[in-house]
Amino acid sequence: MKALCDREGLLAAFGWSAAWPPPEPQADLQNVKLIADPDEGSVLMATDLEVGIRHRVLGMKVEQPGSVILPTQRIASILRTSDDQELYIEGEGDYLLIRGRRSEFTLPGEESGPLPRGPDFAATSYHVVAAADLRKLIRRTMFATDVESTRYALGGVLVELTGESITMVGTDGRRLARMVAPAEAENGAHPPPAAPSSRSRR
Repeated sequence: MKALCDREGLLAAFGWSAAWPPPEPQADLQNVKLIADPDEGSVLMATDLEVGIRHRVLGMKVEQPGSVILPTQRIASILRTSDDQELYIEGEGDYLLIRGRRSEFTLPGEESGPLPRGPDFAATSYHVVAAADLRKLIRRTMFATDVESTRYALGGVLVELTGESITMVGTDGRRLARMVAPAEAENGAHPPPAAPSSRSRR
């Protein structure tokens, strides 16, 4: 893989790595995988085999398509301290080269095959929610759940979508948390209409 990367774009993609779960015993799960593809777009991905993240990397000029495993902490440190606008990244086999105008780093490489690839997002109808709103929704409802309860429903959060909003509700049977935020339906995405009531009128 050979590519010229916009440093700020790649650093933004690495921004979520600090919140990633603690390192797993499996070595390749401690790092992230960069997939450089000029046609479908370049992405940065990571997984702990339970949760996976795929983040599109903007500003990449791909010279040779491919993929490479990036050591999270070392790469993040290089991106933060570098003053280059663009960085050249080359990875193949047992080496990883990162080069700027006045700096060059050679790191041991790892095979990119073993890291599992999460499923692609292929939905054509979906809802768009601002990241800040989704963060608030989760933070302000999950505290009211009971993850230790044997009742499955109490350990999760109810999510309801309409054409213009998203509602999340959490409860542990004693307290209740509910929050609503804007959500824009794309390509006709909306929940099916409610079934008519079976109660008869008098």
